[in-house]
Amino acid sequence: MSEQDEVILSVSHLKKYFQLSRTEVLKAVDDVSFEIHKGETLGMVGESGCGKTTCGRTCIGLYQKTDGTVLYRGQDIHNLNKTEQFAFRKNAQMVFQDPFGSLDPRMTVADIIAEGIDIHHLAKDNKDRSEQIFRYLELVGLNREHANRFVHEFSGGQRQRIGIARALAVQPEFLVLDEPISALDVSIQAQIVNLLIELQQKMGLTYLFIAHDLSMVKHISDRVAVMYLGTLVELTTSEQLYADPKHPYTKALLSAIPIPDPDVEEARDAVRIPLEGEVPSPINPGEGCRFRKRCRFAKEACGKTMPPLKDLGNGHFVACHLYDNDDE
Repeated sequence: MSEQDEVILSVSHLKKYFQLSRTEVLKAVDDVSFEIHKGETLGMVGESGCGKTTCGRTCIGLYQKTDGTVLYRGQDIHNLNKTEQFAFRKNAQMVFQDPFGSLDPRMTVADIIAEGIDIHHLAKDNKDRSEQIFRYLELVGLNREHANRFVHEFSGGQRQRIGIARALAVQPEFLVLDEPISALDVSIQAQIVNLLIELQQKMGLTYLFIAHDLSMVKHISDRVAVMYLGTLVELTTSEQLYADPKHPYTKALLSAIPIPDPDVEEARDAVRIPLEGEVPSPINPGEGCRFRKRCRFAKEACGKTMPPLKDLGNGHFVACHLYDNDDE
């Protein structure tokens, strides 16, 4: 088995519901399935509130699942004993969206990075501990002089680098990157994405990259999963998704990506696909496809049954009744 064929994470029929009241249930993630292979980056995209972050957090056990399975190297992460859970926490880490709120303002950068090193006993002595702190700082583009400073002394981009260093310090192989660039200035976003690509190549990391910026997702991802209102509507390679999207929702998202050329952008206005209608409530989405009320191609079947993910060939999956009869 080649490294690319080795499955790190296997998610099957995952559901995560939140009980809001005695009668109301928020279906944040509803019957989602996908795999992530060793060394690849799976991008997960969709509008705010579609369940991307909840899915990512449930995949590494920060949220308990409602139903379904999440297997990490064949182990059900929601059914681990304490010893297995301790090992899993070392192997799978998360980089959070807010680089300030996720870092303890009372701790120095050195202590933030060393927290995982201490918990997992990865340093032989104090000298080795300090050397590891300096190594991870330099690995993410910071200086060893930054070690004794506090989080408030850094810019947003530097804080996110500290968050990445903290995650890497326990020597994980899988990272969930929860919109790691959305809180940063546009000028800094590309730097962080390029850093993540460089670190992946150096350390053989595997990523679940959650974002709503489709242009950045294209830059970093091998494959892309498109979510809509808690469900997975399309999954394929990054190249295939951007060249030949199949789901009407994916087509609308891609048509809205801005292009930094006024002439090209003006010409695109004619082919932009506007999304009309109201987004259904995730508490009561109704029967059938959740995109049906905003879809120009909705037909009778769309209001009756939820379309399953269908393989159109070459690993291109789409959940849409338009392809029930293999017609496009």
